[in-house]
Amino acid sequence: MRLLHTSDWHLGRSFHRVGMLGPQAGFLDHLVTTVHEHDVDAVLVSGDVYDRAVPPLAAVELFDDALHRLADLGVPTVMISGNHDSARRLGVGAGLMGRAGIHLRTEASACGTPVLLPDAHGDVAVYGLPYLEPALVRDEFGVEKAGHEKVLAAAMDRVRADLAGRDPGTRSVVLAHAFVTGGEPSDSERDITVGGVAAVPAGVFDGVDYVALGHLHGCQTITDRVRYSGSPLPYSFSEATHRKTMWLVDLAADGAVTAERVDCPVPRALARIRGTLDDLLADPALARHEEAWVEATLTDPVRPSDPMARLTERFPHTLGLVFDPARTADDPGLSYARRLAGRDDQQIAEDFVAHVRGAGPDADERTVLRDAFDAVRADDAAGEPAR
Repeated sequence: MRLLHTSDWHLGRSFHRVGMLGPQAGFLDHLVTTVHEHDVDAVLVSGDVYDRAVPPLAAVELFDDALHRLADLGVPTVMISGNHDSARRLGVGAGLMGRAGIHLRTEASACGTPVLLPDAHGDVAVYGLPYLEPALVRDEFGVEKAGHEKVLAAAMDRVRADLAGRDPGTRSVVLAHAFVTGGEPSDSERDITVGGVAAVPAGVFDGVDYVALGHLHGCQTITDRVRYSGSPLPYSFSEATHRKTMWLVDLAADGAVTAERVDCPVPRALARIRGTLDDLLADPALARHEEAWVEATLTDPVRPSDPMARLTERFPHTLGLVFDPARTADDPGLSYARRLAGRDDQQIAEDFVAHVRGAGPDADERTVLRDAFDAVRADDAAGEPAR
C-alpha cells in the first residue's frame, strides 16, 4: 500500500506579515496532483490542519475544497487534529465525511478504533491519535498527574490491544501529533511542554509498522518506521534551511517500509543575512537573495538611520530586521529579547520572581508556576479563553 504522509498545513497562517493562503492553495493543488500521479492509496494528515482553533473563513473554504477533491479521486484520507486545531470543531461532521472516505480522528476515546484500508495483501489498520493534551485526557486514559508520555503510552496500549485481536498479517499505521525525542524543533511550533517535559520517547510507538508524526516543522526521520513529514511551507526564518516535502511511503505485504521525499512547491526562498548595513547593501555575494524573503541582522555598533527603507531598496522582500551589535553578556544595552533567548516560560517566570524579591521561588512555588502554565496550555488546547 502506498501512503502519502503530510502534516502541519496551518491553513490561515501568515509568514510574518505575508498572507499564505495563495501558497497554501498551491500546496493543496500539488498534493492532489501527487496523489493522482504517484498512484497513492491513502493520504495521512497528522494534525495542525488549521493554524488556530477558530480559523478564518477563507481557510475553511480552502480545507473544504481540498476534501472534496480528495474524495472525488476516491482515495481515502485519514486526518487527526493537532495542538493548533479545535478537535471538536474539526471533528464536526466526521461520521458523514467518513462515508466519502475522509476519516477525521479528533476524539481521544477513538484511539483504539482503526480505519481499515484493504489492499491485495489484506487490511492495513490505520489508528488516529489526535493531539492528546494531558490535562484534558488523563481521565479518559485513567492516569494521574499525566504527562505526554503517559497519555500517549495509554493510547498506544489501546492500539496494540486492538491490533492483537486482528488477523496476524494485519499491517498497522499510527498517526500522532507529538514532540518525539530526537526531533529537531524550529521557532514556529507552539510549546506543548507539560510539567517541564515536552518530548516523548520513540519507543512509545513500538509494535506498529509505520508512525506518521506531526507537530515539528522539519521533515525528519526518527527511526525507519517513525517519521515527521514537516510543514509543507515555512512559517519562520528558522526554517530557512528546510527542504519542504511530504513522505511517499510504501508498506509491503510483510510490513516492511520504504519511503521517499516528494518536494513541495516553494513560493519564495528564505534567506538570513548578517552584517553591517553598508556591507549588506554592497556585498555582491548576496545578489542571490535579492528576490528572497529576507531576515537581516545588523551588527552596526550604532543603529543606522532608516535601515528597513535602505534594505528594501536592494532586498524588496525583507520581512525581518534584527539589531545585534557586538556586546558582552553583562552589557546594560543588551536587548531584553537577547537576554531571554533560549529560556522557556517557566525559567523566565522564576527569574522574574528572583528579580522582584531578591530570591528565586522554592520547590512549592515552582510547582505552582508550572501548574499555572500547564493550565493555560490546557485551556488553549480546549479552545477556551485563558483563565
